[in-house]
Amino acid sequence: MIVEQVWTGNAYRNFNYLIACAETGEALAIDPLDYPKCLALARDRGWNITQILNTHEHGDHTGGNAGMVKATGASIIAHKNAGRRISNMDRGVGAGDIITVGKTVELECLDTPGHTMSHICVLSRTEQPALFSGDTLFNAGAGNCHNGGHPDELYATFQNQLQGLAEQTRIYPGHDYLINNLRFTLDREPDNTAAKLMLDKYENQDPDDALVTTLAQERDINTFFRLDNPSVIARLQSQFPDIGDNPDPRSVFLKLRELRNSW
Repeated sequence: MIVEQVWTGNAYRNFNYLIACAETGEALAIDPLDYPKCLALARDRGWNITQILNTHEHGDHTGGNAGMVKATGASIIAHKNAGRRISNMDRGVGAGDIITVGKTVELECLDTPGHTMSHICVLSRTEQPALFSGDTLFNAGAGNCHNGGHPDELYATFQNQLQGLAEQTRIYPGHDYLINNLRFTLDREPDNTAAKLMLDKYENQDPDDALVTTLAQERDINTFFRLDNPSVIARLQSQFPDIGDNPDPRSVFLKLRELRNSW
């Protein structure tokens, strides 16, 4: 499996992706908002884009569909419940469904509600797994729930699905929010050495050559995975005494998501 992360350079800081089969040159485009840039890269690599995957229905993830389909004839894949919100969808998928690319690539669909209720992440069936996480999981952060989602569902997705992934899983999110998310982690957990070191090293990184984290790193630097951390809990208790002395993980997650909304 060949992965190309495409930095759009737009105000929303979107990442698009191309996943290609090395044997056939067939490629899948994930959320190709900047479809001209994706097409140019595919031409440069000698790839043929045959499928589009939309992780969810928001316009900054579906806005390139029409141009990509016109240029390539690619079919559109998305969550099975997103058909009314994604025009000309060809295939609806759910948990456990497999997307194949060429002869060598298999991607397993995860039904991951929270950011929206019709959100798909895909997990590669490779020796080192890769998760294409859309707006569910960001580097050092979690998606918001403002436009059709719910924080309770996002918590369940993190706890019941993301927590169980292999530590070596590489994380490919839909946006580059790394630096702001690290600053939020340090606001919540000032003694987080791993987050501080990562911020110092990557604060001025080139998004065209962005850091790709692993789930093991996320457990160290992403506050939404650190719900039992004493520093995180103590900071929350000072602001929200109602959570008590031993808040459950759900309460911690929901308060963190609430704080991140206005941080």
